[in-house]
Amino acid sequence: MKVIAISGSLRSGSSNAALLRVASELAPAGMDIELWEGFSALPHFNPDLDGDEPPGAVRELRQLLATSDAVIISSPEYAHGMPGSLKNALDWLVSDGTLVGKPVVIITAAPTFGEHAHAALIETLGTMQWNVIKSASLFMRKKIADPEFTQALRASLDALANAITFSATRPPDL
Repeated sequence: MKVIAISGSLRSGSSNAALLRVASELAPAGMDIELWEGFSALPHFNPDLDGDEPPGAVRELRQLLATSDAVIISSPEYAHGMPGSLKNALDWLVSDGTLVGKPVVIITAAPTFGEHAHAALIETLGTMQWNVIKSASLFMRKKIADPEFTQALRASLDALANAITFSATRPPDL
């Protein structure tokens, strides 16, 4: 199982990226989690550039996600929403149908509750027809090393593995 992990924060010491590295260590057997760190290479979304030959960084992101079995997005909350860099990346993926039905887990890591960014991500990804596994999505308000959070993260990864297995064995919608 190939899972692409996306941190919604560009900060070099991001707790979201650290959380995804911990998720990689806790992944169940057979699950490989790869952290994508290419936000800075993506241009601002412009529909005029999203034709037959979109920018190289966009093609690379699309290819990486198309060859994955699932996605984990860990995001902070900025001004009651998701970070602009994350929204920009998602805007580049709207026209790419290879992600329809792709299982995704959202982890909102914010010192406050983070419900606004979490809801915005669910709305955006739902509109894009990604398969958001809401029961496996988490809010992180504790330290990454907290045993309670580690247990919840393991359970989330197990649920994601089950969703991947289910989507791989389910016949396509007709």
